[in-house]
Amino acid sequence: MACDDPKTLVSTEWLAAHLKDPDLRILDASWYMPAAGRDPRAEYDAAHIPGARFFDIDEIADLRSDMPHMAPPVEKFIARMRAMGVGDGHQVVVYDGAGMFSAPRVWWTFRLMGKTDVAVLDGGLPKWRAEGRPVDDVPPAMRDRHMTVQRQAQLIKDVTQVAAASKLGDSEILDARSPGRFTGTEPEPRPGLRGGHIPGARNVHFATLLNPDGTMKSPDELRAVLAAAGVDLGKPAITSCGTGVTAAVINLALERIGHRDHALYDGSWTEWGMYGDLPVATGGA
Repeated sequence: MACDDPKTLVSTEWLAAHLKDPDLRILDASWYMPAAGRDPRAEYDAAHIPGARFFDIDEIADLRSDMPHMAPPVEKFIARMRAMGVGDGHQVVVYDGAGMFSAPRVWWTFRLMGKTDVAVLDGGLPKWRAEGRPVDDVPPAMRDRHMTVQRQAQLIKDVTQVAAASKLGDSEILDARSPGRFTGTEPEPRPGLRGGHIPGARNVHFATLLNPDGTMKSPDELRAVLAAAGVDLGKPAITSCGTGVTAAVINLALERIGHRDHALYDGSWTEWGMYGDLPVATGGA
């Protein structure tokens, strides 16, 4: 299919055709908001794409931080991937149980570590299962594999960098949260956070980049969504959301349309909304 690109996005047909490739590694990166009441590890244990390993977004993270699932230190990422049998020379495909929600976060994490042979499964596990494709509950056999990492610091932004971008207006800050959370009319799911958005940010709700079946829209449709949100693709982009998960859906969409100059604000609204001395805007962008 035309959409297949092993560095960004592959179809269920592509994965089915490559399922037995010796250098393919499949990762189940399912993660849900607490209100969903779903246990991604239990769901993985019950049924996953054959050969898939479970990538725990909350554990393969910087646990020294007070904020949830911040990007892992290089050493921890290498150690976890080696233990999972994921390393140099592997083609990685990441999926999640929602269709497309948390898998792009893991795609971005691999990119942050300098690994580009990684793609998100378009439509994820729901599409795979809807098509009657195989799942099993068998834990994969895992052997250590060497992994070389070159962290790409330009792909991640901290609060100081985002505050400067907000003030200077030299980057587009793209917020993947729902319009209600963006405008401050809908309460934040995490207690104690202010409502609203980073001044100058534009609202690109991650769901607007997806089709009803959880697949990503075509590049032309993605460009139309971004244009409708007022995004200037002539500027670098910084993505944000609640905790840096669905922000990565925007990063993946930007990569799909050939806009390479993009980064992710890892602290996202959980960090920005927590600090009373940081400015907050409400209403429309």
